[in-house]
Amino acid sequence: MSAPPPIEPFALQTLATATLPRRVRRVLEHLLNTASDEFERHLTAMLSEFEQQLFRLADHARNPGFESTHLQTLRTLRLNRSDLVPRYMVGLEASLASLGRRGSARSDHSANPATSLGSFHQLRLVEESELDEDAVLRDIAVRQESRTSLTLHLLGQRFGVLAGTPAFDAKRIPLGPQSLCQILRDAAQSLHVSLEARLLLYRIFERRVMANYPQLLEMLNVSVAAEGILPSLTYVPLRVRPSAQAQADAAAEAAVPGAKPRRLPRRDNRNGVSRHGGSQGGPQRTHTAWLGEADTQADGLDERAAFDLLQQLLTGRRELIGKLRPDNDSTPREQLDTSEVVDALGQMQETMSPTGTPRSLLDIKQTLLAQVRQQRGRGAIFSREDNDTFELLGMLYGQIEREIRTDTPASGLLRRLQMPLLRVALKDRGFFVRAQHPARQLLNAVAESGARWLDQDDVDPQLLAPLQQAVSNVVEHYDDDPAVFEASNQELQAQLYTLARKAEMTERRHVEAARGKEKLEIAKRKASDTISELVGEQRLPKFVRALLNQAWADVLTLTLLRQGAESEQWRQQLEMTRRIVATCGRRVGPPDTDLASHIEAALAQVGYHAEEAAAIARRLTSALDDDDDDPASRTELTMKLKARSRLGEDSAGRHKPSATPRNADEQARYDQLRVMPYGTWIEFVTNQQGDVVRRRLSWYSPVTDNALFVNQRGQRVGEQSLDSVARMLARGQARIVTAERGRLVDRAWQATLNALRSFAGRGDKSKGGDGNEAEATS
Repeated sequence: MSAPPPIEPFALQTLATATLPRRVRRVLEHLLNTASDEFERHLTAMLSEFEQQLFRLADHARNPGFESTHLQTLRTLRLNRSDLVPRYMVGLEASLASLGRRGSARSDHSANPATSLGSFHQLRLVEESELDEDAVLRDIAVRQESRTSLTLHLLGQRFGVLAGTPAFDAKRIPLGPQSLCQILRDAAQSLHVSLEARLLLYRIFERRVMANYPQLLEMLNVSVAAEGILPSLTYVPLRVRPSAQAQADAAAEAAVPGAKPRRLPRRDNRNGVSRHGGSQGGPQRTHTAWLGEADTQADGLDERAAFDLLQQLLTGRRELIGKLRPDNDSTPREQLDTSEVVDALGQMQETMSPTGTPRSLLDIKQTLLAQVRQQRGRGAIFSREDNDTFELLGMLYGQIEREIRTDTPASGLLRRLQMPLLRVALKDRGFFVRAQHPARQLLNAVAESGARWLDQDDVDPQLLAPLQQAVSNVVEHYDDDPAVFEASNQELQAQLYTLARKAEMTERRHVEAARGKEKLEIAKRKASDTISELVGEQRLPKFVRALLNQAWADVLTLTLLRQGAESEQWRQQLEMTRRIVATCGRRVGPPDTDLASHIEAALAQVGYHAEEAAAIARRLTSALDDDDDDPASRTELTMKLKARSRLGEDSAGRHKPSATPRNADEQARYDQLRVMPYGTWIEFVTNQQGDVVRRRLSWYSPVTDNALFVNQRGQRVGEQSLDSVARMLARGQARIVTAERGRLVDRAWQATLNALRSFAGRGDKSKGGDGNEAEATS
């Protein structure tokens, strides 16, 4: 259930009509002009690409119904595309014109209880399409907030000055990611296209428009500062002095092809613990993506320079192999052009049987040279770059095959993909150094479906058909056109997104259940503490204390869960508890019939039978000298209480604190886990052979120390205490998956580079037991 947002009267307000000081209006108009120029250009490019994508989808559609749908969407888009940019500009101006009004409106609304209570009468069921759009746009906004957190923080400070309020957070900034995504959603309604088309538009918006958002934020900050709004505002992050070993590692990483500089760990302001890194100087981000999801972060690499450095490593490897196996054949051979190699591979692919066993890359290479020799009557050789491409892809495939199970469908699909991938790599060297390359993303999605860290129940059976369709589409239709890979990858990513959303919904249900258990445990602890506080030093019989700590504690727990600690019912139960303690602590006195009736009614609400409730009420309202219960009946009641299941008994005491204190390494790992973002993947070692299984840390409780783990489908696989996980991390029985090595193709590529560096005499000496090697390329 969800309450629809109230319609704000200033939603479509303009800067000209807004009640703003003259200087503030001038600054906002300057910001609007700057942002409008940038967004108008990028939105126009976005719409053009949107048209191209729809036409491509219609052209490659196998079902006539899908083709007709895409063409109809394309026609509708061409009729209405001129409305989107003006509406977006109107939304930008309305967002700036509402500066300072949102907070006050919200506070006024919350200050009026009648208004806030009245809003609950408008509850309605949320459409599934709204959930889809909300999820996509929220993910886009969160990613942009993560990329530009520092710049947004500075801009929020300056907007706070303009509005005369405390600093704006990312959600309230008029030109923040969430505001821009909401404006796009409103403007996209003018296109009158389907939900699937709008979701495609949002993904293009992130790629074409929001990719330039960091530069726009810098321009906005400079523009506001030039108007005299906090012109000297700066932010100096906490810098950790690098050790000698860190400096040596950084120098080694500088020689790695396309290496990114090692980032310092971002520290938590409260306790100085790294938020995304390891406890022992691991600055890497944690991996939180689902199975096969594409990496959305930009590389910013010089592809040509990175590939040149790769060739240097390959040259060192080739020279070493040449010393071990010298080639005495000095016959001159003709060098094949890359276009000739690609054409020959295309002809070879057409003659290959679709159902036959695919060849290895070495077989393809030897067969190709043999065909050239047979056609021309003399031998030929590949160029240096082409030969390096064969070797690199062969080494990459070798590492990938080590990471997947041979008994999964992924093994055969990877073999079918190697010929198109070889043709792509020969024409586009960026395949090896760019993580966002469509062919590389498709390769990763196929490989991860058969990864060794997956259990049999981790892979959704519905994923196999889209994988097979994507591979078949590439194998059958690829003819040196990279758009085929891009279209196949986009269709596959759409399926993966659907499965990821399904997994997230399943995960969310388990998280809500875990949070419910946490609330129950907190209520149980507060009820127990309340009884102990009210009893104090009062001397009560042990049997009475047992009844209070068990039966009556359940009553207090249920009251806390239902009404809360500020309710009148809770205050009434506290008063009844005081009366019980006072009555049972006195020597003589008449029984309190009203108190007994209240106790019986309260115990009935927590599941006690009438006879048991009456016996407990009679004992809790009797003085010390009035305790004439038969010992046999008291023993019988005690046995009944022990046999019954208490409220929340399953969650109580499940994870008890370890008796042995944690050492320094275990404590560091424990502190790291307590600031770990939800959704982090952790690999657990399952046997002595080193096999691992990957589990997602979906949620943990800082109160009960419980951690919830799910698999790749969002299904609950168990709960553990953070203490036990920290000890496993310290012993090497578990390791945190970093973003740099979260995807299978990146792990395989890193292993390939390590092998090349070993030939060049500069192996990766910084490799640790948790797999957090220095990142080479994407």
